[in-house]
Amino acid sequence: MRILVTGAAGFIGSHYVREVLAGSYPESADVHVTVLDRLTYAGRRENLPAEHERFTFVRGDICDRDLLDRVVPGHDAIVHFAAESHVDRSVTAPGEFIRTNVTGTQQVLDAALQAGVDRVLHVSTDEVYGSVETGTWTEDSPLLPNSPYAASKASSDLVARAYHRTHGLDVRITRCSNNYGPYQHPEKLIPNFVTRLLTGRHVPLYGDGRNVREWLHVDDHCRALHLVLTKGRAGEVYNIGGGSGLSNREMTGRLLALLGADWDMVRHVEDRPGHDFRYAIDDSKIREELGYAPRWSIESGLEAVVNWYRDHPGFWRTPAS
Repeated sequence: MRILVTGAAGFIGSHYVREVLAGSYPESADVHVTVLDRLTYAGRRENLPAEHERFTFVRGDICDRDLLDRVVPGHDAIVHFAAESHVDRSVTAPGEFIRTNVTGTQQVLDAALQAGVDRVLHVSTDEVYGSVETGTWTEDSPLLPNSPYAASKASSDLVARAYHRTHGLDVRITRCSNNYGPYQHPEKLIPNFVTRLLTGRHVPLYGDGRNVREWLHVDDHCRALHLVLTKGRAGEVYNIGGGSGLSNREMTGRLLALLGADWDMVRHVEDRPGHDFRYAIDDSKIREELGYAPRWSIESGLEAVVNWYRDHPGFWRTPAS
């Protein structure tokens, strides 16, 4: 089997590639992986097993249709991670999010259709549902995105659905809760707070810190993705959750405790525009249909990730830090 993975030099995609090439998933022992990545600020070649005999790297842009028409043919499946993903950046510079997340997805899907690729796994986010005061979203919940990032991902989800319904392309969509784990870019909450505390800097907590997120270890997420790729149904959406809902203040408290820091290291900062209050997903569909269940508890996962950043300062340190 030959899999093309877009955007795989980043956090989640690189974890998926490393695990596939290590044979960690069923039906992955002989998989050849091609990675297509533009290597923006969040993508690093060092995240990938460059010397593996079943690995090929192509540097390029998913919006480059000529490149896609050269790279896509010959692959049995595409796992589409490539996306701009940082909400704060989308507030100030939304154009790149629309270009990459919407137009780029359309180009990938069209190239897959023309090349006769068997299936495409489109990796999305629970943020497309918007904010929910109580209860949980199911896969049938309406899409009500509130940030430019979330709107661009919701749009790409609808484009993916359209390619399935119009052209019969086997597209499967996943929507995950907030990921964390090793190799995550320090702009994200957990590595941002961990690396700041490791270097004696204050951490910025938005507003009153009551905003709630579910947390999913990247290893659990990637196992679920491979389940959907190999066992899921064409045209279906699968929510992927970790079952660990915490307010940002609660998460901050856990990180402070793990790093031996006090609350005087926290600075409350002005909330960002359109900050969703609460995310919560119902992932019973993937659990019941495909047998998914997270293996990482939030306690063991956070301890492991704090230790990883402590042990790998070369990944995140800059001359200024």
